[in-house]
Amino acid sequence: MSTQRIYLVGAGVIARSHAAAIQRLPDPEQVMLAVTDPNPQAMAAFVREYPQARAFEDAQTMLAEAADENDIVIISAPPFAHEELTCVALATGRHVLCEKPLALNQEQARHMLAVAHAYHRLLGCCSVRCLNWPPAEEARRLLQKQALGQLYHVRFLNLEQRNRPGIEFQPQTNWFLDQARSGGGTLMDRAPYEFTVLNDLLQPRRVEVLNAWLANPSTALHLPPQTIVDVEQHAGATLRYTLVDGSNVIMNYERASGTHSEEQSMIEFTGVNGSLRWSWPLSRGRATLTHTYDRDGASESRIIAFPPPAAEALRFGEKPLVYFYQRIHNQPSAAVVNEQALFNFSCIRAIYDCATSGLAQVVEKQSLS
Repeated sequence: MSTQRIYLVGAGVIARSHAAAIQRLPDPEQVMLAVTDPNPQAMAAFVREYPQARAFEDAQTMLAEAADENDIVIISAPPFAHEELTCVALATGRHVLCEKPLALNQEQARHMLAVAHAYHRLLGCCSVRCLNWPPAEEARRLLQKQALGQLYHVRFLNLEQRNRPGIEFQPQTNWFLDQARSGGGTLMDRAPYEFTVLNDLLQPRRVEVLNAWLANPSTALHLPPQTIVDVEQHAGATLRYTLVDGSNVIMNYERASGTHSEEQSMIEFTGVNGSLRWSWPLSRGRATLTHTYDRDGASESRIIAFPPPAAEALRFGEKPLVYFYQRIHNQPSAAVVNEQALFNFSCIRAIYDCATSGLAQVVEKQSLS
């Protein structure tokens, strides 16, 4: 087998999870790993943990060598750097796997995709970490069997009282709280996972954001002086999904990383013949799915419990690289690339645009390539 070359732009916590995922590739001993980061402390810590990695001063130097057909560049830098670094990497003739959120805004994301097309490379997003959760896969099977009949309503609720990026989660990373560097708050950081799962199950061809709101609940903050805090921690929207068969499904979506509401996690798909309900995979508790339906005029529910993941199952942090590797090697894969990556990201940005403008927003799916 030829050498698989993987180039990491960024050497922080997320980059180390990608490096660890190399062990789940078919032949990890044949992987060449290179890394760069402007932070010398982050670089030193990375190289101590992965001494086989080739260290470079900057991305341009690291990517100066001639590209191989299946080279992968992973962008693990903060969101404000995604567009520039992704386009630089694509222009060297390499496939790019970009951390979520894909970009700061739709204009940047569209430009990234255009560059990927210009160089005939794949642009992937790391928002796939929550795919293939057993309750969601069972929901997919039941939906395909038409167990719910005509689907008409979806509820997504994922409320965490205090898990705010840059405050309780990774408190040393203040850029999470600065919209100019992060693109936004809880929606930009967590919703990429959620809309990847929702869009994967529903396969919409069109999404309309009918109304939306953003909020930043007040709490006592103990942050370094001059820390910029201008992002939302609680958000919601009503969306209309148009499915491939032309039917419409209304979705009520709400998520929070910081709220005074009760902590809750629920995904519910409701059709004329029944409903399916399960929790978000990162929430606490056992993995179950509840199927509710009518039996002789009375409501009946069946609870399906799933065992803990097998030892060989891909973990949360391993999925982006493994799926993207499979995709570029033309294997069956759950990777989210190109137009699908743009579509998922655009759904999230449309919530921001609707909330700030007060106007409904429309996202149309382009033909996939």
